[in-house]
Amino acid sequence: MLAAAIIAWLPACRRDMYDQPRIKPFGRNEFFADERAMRPKVAGTVARDQLELDELLFKGTEGGKPAERFPFPVTPDVLERGRDRFNIYCAICHGQDGSGRGMVVGHGYIQPASLNSDRLRAAPVGYFYGVITSGFGAMADYSDRIDPRDRWAIVAYVRALQISQYVSVDELPEDVRAKLASLR
Repeated sequence: MLAAAIIAWLPACRRDMYDQPRIKPFGRNEFFADERAMRPKVAGTVARDQLELDELLFKGTEGGKPAERFPFPVTPDVLERGRDRFNIYCAICHGQDGSGRGMVVGHGYIQPASLNSDRLRAAPVGYFYGVITSGFGAMADYSDRIDPRDRWAIVAYVRALQISQYVSVDELPEDVRAKLASLR
């Protein structure tokens, strides 16, 4: 009986799944003439979700220069989405007002540029899109975390922040001016 139990148990000790033939990425494979395990992309093909023909939408440029315009209309919904994404990804460093005094500065990180500086207020919108996409200085790129439409929404919100910091009282609607006057 013991012999029958051992014979029944032995096939369970096989390590076929562990020891199965496999190819390690970047490893050597003699099956192919170039001995590379990873195969190159077939010429003329595009991986799913990789076809980015719209230069303005996906690169933030027009004619190789930073774009001066947005690839779609900036609506209140776009600004709200931009505010939401800005608060998630950008405010920790740049601060909720774009001043560059986010909470990480108090923990020893380099203070980023104020988004409200004259230089950045004059920068084209494509410049901001490019910085979010590729990074700049100590800022990492966010292309793998923020999709292109959300990057543009953040840029629209940054523009709204910049305007909000430099609007004169005369440019405000009458009801807002009245509310401000009542606070004095």
